[in-house]
Amino acid sequence: MTGTTLINRRGFVALVALAATAPLVASCTAGGGGGGGGGGNDSGATTITVMAGAQDLPKEMIADFEAKNPDVKIKLVLADPARLNTMLASGNPPDIAPGPAVGSANINARGLATDLTPYLEKSTVLKEDDLQSVNDSFRWDGKRSGAGPVYGIIKDWSQDASLWYNTKLFDKAGVPQLSDTEAISYDDLLTAAKKLTTTKDGKTAVHGLGVEWAWSLYGPMSAMVMQQGGQLYNDDLTKIDLTTPEARKAFQWYVDFAKAGVGPTSLNPLADNADYATFSAGRMAISQDGYWFGGNFASGEGLQTIKMAPAPTMGDTRANPTYGGQGWWIPAKSKKADAAWKLMEYYMAGPPAEARASSGWGLPVLKSLMDKLPQKLAWQKDAYATQQNELQFVKTLPDSPYITMESLNTTLDKYLQSAIKGDMSVDEATAAATADINKALAQGKDQIG
Repeated sequence: MTGTTLINRRGFVALVALAATAPLVASCTAGGGGGGGGGGNDSGATTITVMAGAQDLPKEMIADFEAKNPDVKIKLVLADPARLNTMLASGNPPDIAPGPAVGSANINARGLATDLTPYLEKSTVLKEDDLQSVNDSFRWDGKRSGAGPVYGIIKDWSQDASLWYNTKLFDKAGVPQLSDTEAISYDDLLTAAKKLTTTKDGKTAVHGLGVEWAWSLYGPMSAMVMQQGGQLYNDDLTKIDLTTPEARKAFQWYVDFAKAGVGPTSLNPLADNADYATFSAGRMAISQDGYWFGGNFASGEGLQTIKMAPAPTMGDTRANPTYGGQGWWIPAKSKKADAAWKLMEYYMAGPPAEARASSGWGLPVLKSLMDKLPQKLAWQKDAYATQQNELQFVKTLPDSPYITMESLNTTLDKYLQSAIKGDMSVDEATAAATADINKALAQGKDQIG
């Protein structure tokens, strides 16, 4: 993999040794059915339907799994949220489905997922006590996430509020490099971004800071509120309040960021809605991304004047959560859960999991695989140390079962735009966003009961 390969936290390339040099492509039939070894089961083997990205479950990996588990065949259906919803609604879901841990509350409240705790208790390779605490977002106690049985397993994750920066651009601008252990404040981060931003012929030549605006607003704003000791939701997660001092301060920071012109927003987006290409070209000084971002540069080619820094703070409490934590879950109506679990064990604790960890494309969910993270390059050694220190600041984001992350992000963006353009004051925008989200929460509560 070269230093110019674009992968983001929404799409992970499975870097297994057996498939490292082969095309990561899995074909689909016109009906969306699988490729790889997912053909018939003339041998009498059980065929499981797995919804995943072609890059996450390449045909070489399927062949390796089937060789090691001759009683199970895989039919791959390429990941498609709309199709997954249709399959779930029809009562004919895949046997394994993809999805984020943060956001799984809605799935679990609707009773759509299988409790994996009994499987974890019997497994010799995938143990509950080996799971990082971040996997608690896949827990559900019947009312909220974070406690109770486990309903999914994260494949890889990152503390997404971390920072990556180009040391060459810092030195050129005369801005002190960031600490490897001490967190910069959001206010100081914005000040630094203004100094790092440069223009040429009336256009931005170097963006001081990228915050991956197009990917998540709820995640970072929720973390900002948490850092100040506040909370967004009421106790039963049926109402949100963006007008509290803590939420308003987080909202105001995004407005100030946009008005300062130091980085991309939805009103001034990058062409690909992602920081990587701009950052790697030396046209962005800082990008707010998790540990996974370093995987882009692990080949040792291209940009190498990079360092990772802790998540910035907006209060006295340090918090660096994951905004998603992509993983797999087994639908409750799957008739082949036992066979699906065999693939879950292989993928989450076997060779694919070891290869993902050693590649640097995210953190492993298993504590026992943390020592596999790459430390060959100088910046990788520094990033490893920074990441190890950040683990103590992992926090779980509140996840209401009555609304989707997409709805939250869309609403926040709508009213941030209004405040940025001056159509509304920050107070008006936060009040309107609160009203809209609470309306959606009430509708979701009525639907789920």
